[in-house]
Amino acid sequence: MTRFTTQGARLLATVLMALSASAQAVELKVLSGNGSRPAVIALCQQFEAATGHKVAVEFAVNPRAKKKIQDGEAFDVTVLNPPTLDQVIQSGQVRADTRRVIGRIGLGVGIRQGAPLPDIRSVEGFKKTLLATRSVAYPGEGASGIYFESLIQRLGLEAEMKPRMRPMSGEYNVEGVARGEVDMVVVVASRMYGVPGVQVVGLIPDELQTWIGFAAAVATRSAHPAEAQALVRFMTSPPADLTLRPIGIEPFVEAR
Repeated sequence: MTRFTTQGARLLATVLMALSASAQAVELKVLSGNGSRPAVIALCQQFEAATGHKVAVEFAVNPRAKKKIQDGEAFDVTVLNPPTLDQVIQSGQVRADTRRVIGRIGLGVGIRQGAPLPDIRSVEGFKKTLLATRSVAYPGEGASGIYFESLIQRLGLEAEMKPRMRPMSGEYNVEGVARGEVDMVVVVASRMYGVPGVQVVGLIPDELQTWIGFAAAVATRSAHPAEAQALVRFMTSPPADLTLRPIGIEPFVEAR
């Protein structure tokens, strides 16, 4: 459970008052992309503690989450990258008036706990680290995996890295490092925090970085729209930043 600050406690009190009209606790379902997993878990736990409501969270890579939504899976709140979220808004499954950006995440490198820490602070150091590894996992689907493959080409390392690349399911690429199946993982940094056996090396160099945003919105057919909206407001309020920053997520103003 994430520790509350005084400012966070005031936010929780506000949420409680906002939901005071609810006759009883409800259970909300959140359908979320994998990259925001630690943030969504922490914020939903805080929301549960504040309100008495229960939150069940289902994670999937963004393309799969979008398909679940388009196939009619029931949910109350979704957390996706903005382009994917906008697609399900346009198709009518998610309410545009509830859309709020939570933050953005950069790509980072993770290794098995206890392994020697590589130097990835410079482009040259990152290249040397890639060439020194026997295997590197990355998401086989979604924006971050596509970007990493293009980055390998941009760095001119395609021939050397091809035998070492391990595209893996978003549910397992980080855990593969902990199990010793691969030496390294390149994925959105927030995905690695809190995974036992995985050490976060840091973000890839600024010159190579891509930032992936994520946003939340309420399902058009939510069975509990008021409570769902309160959860989205909770996730996107300033005190939530106190939970997000330590796991590599920073606020940003979206250019639309």
